[in-house]
Amino acid sequence: MLKRQIVLDTETTGIDPKSGHRIIEIGCVELVNRRLTGNNFHVYINPQRSIEEEAIDVHGITNEFLKGKPLFQDVAQEFFEFIKGAELVIHNAPFDVGFMDHEFALLNQGYPLTHEYCEVLDTLVMARDLHPGQKNNLDALCRRYDIDNAKRTLHGALLDSEILADVYLGMTGGQKMLNLASGNEKGSKNQQGDIIRLSSDRQPLKVIMANADEVIAHEERLKVVNKDGETIWQQ
Repeated sequence: MLKRQIVLDTETTGIDPKSGHRIIEIGCVELVNRRLTGNNFHVYINPQRSIEEEAIDVHGITNEFLKGKPLFQDVAQEFFEFIKGAELVIHNAPFDVGFMDHEFALLNQGYPLTHEYCEVLDTLVMARDLHPGQKNNLDALCRRYDIDNAKRTLHGALLDSEILADVYLGMTGGQKMLNLASGNEKGSKNQQGDIIRLSSDRQPLKVIMANADEVIAHEERLKVVNKDGETIWQQ
């Protein structure tokens, strides 16, 4: 069964839609069965209001740049159809989902709330569970999972979605390398995550047995630690 996920990010005029702030950029990348498909959605939006200076400092998108860009109502249906039925993967999901619900509600066209037609996975919650007490913003996660974010000098919805997709796959992919043994002792490379199996004609490992004095010393040590009953070694 195909699992379709949309890694999503938005940029906005400010931090609170209840104060009249609007979405100015949407970026989405599609994953199907944990593979990037190249089927992306990206749009800049004219918010019909000014952008706060603090927000411009974060994402670099100016009022002048957004002149002539489509309104949300012009892209709403296409955006809705793109994400409908998918699991949305979002870092700090309440922020983006809150803005999305606000934008759709302003249209008064009967669009449902996001959680009614999409599952939502919050990677910030996931990261806090995996790494309690540590920084879990996107830059910190990139460092932790060795993901190149050199191009991220400013926030950008599409770039951040692409980076978050890599972070999400890193957080949910388990060990990157499983070096349990060596099935190719000549040093040839194996695929990441493959189990390397021991060669059947390898030299047997040398087994060193304890001598009589070492066995006696071991028994004496067990008597010292065996205060409340038999130790597990003596059972």
